[in-house]
Amino acid sequence: MSVSPDAELAALRTELAALQAYPKEKLEEIIAEVGFSCTCCGRCCTRAFNGHVFLLSADAARLREFDPEMLMPAPDFPYSDSFGNFYVSGFALRTKQNGDCVFLSEERKCTIYADRFSICRIYPYMLHREPDSRGHVDWRQISGLDEHGEYDTVIPPEEIAQTAEDVIAYETAYLEQEIAFHEALIEKFSREKIRFVRRDHDRRTREFLKGDVPAVVYVWDGDTFSREQAVPAGYRQ
Repeated sequence: MSVSPDAELAALRTELAALQAYPKEKLEEIIAEVGFSCTCCGRCCTRAFNGHVFLLSADAARLREFDPEMLMPAPDFPYSDSFGNFYVSGFALRTKQNGDCVFLSEERKCTIYADRFSICRIYPYMLHREPDSRGHVDWRQISGLDEHGEYDTVIPPEEIAQTAEDVIAYETAYLEQEIAFHEALIEKFSREKIRFVRRDHDRRTREFLKGDVPAVVYVWDGDTFSREQAVPAGYRQ
């Protein structure tokens, strides 16, 4: 359920401060202990493991240069206005009909591995707080433990340090993008006298998901809002 943009902005700033205070050495210890080694099994590139691949603004700009048709508004639009337009903080990568990444070959290999996106480079590592099954909020540092790749590998110290640095850099960039999106959204809503009503937004979201009519989505591209179109699952041209 969406909260107000102001409340979410405050939460994001708090999260960024917590991330900046997180000791890098602690993450390095976890990386060394887990010993994850990618076997290029391709499982993380499927819907079974990831609902969508969120792209940082820099990744989206790069994809727009060589394959713009593969960009789509990230799903789960958190805000809307009284005109029925939705707003979201970035783009996602389109998938095949079966949910696999469009860049995953029939041989289950990434066809752009050398140029893969930021999230793909750090996965399955992460560094953000989320609630567990009991609602207790704590740091989460890895996804899909023991479900792909190999573990208990001895990783060189310099690789561990670089991985930790890359993870923290990604999470920082993600939060900064979310903060910039919320700041721009709040300014836009204030300037245009748009009032966000959560109940109305939830209703619009349900109608969009159940319907067969495309919706206008304003996607934050790092500098401004890009007017895009999103289609529900049942849409047929």
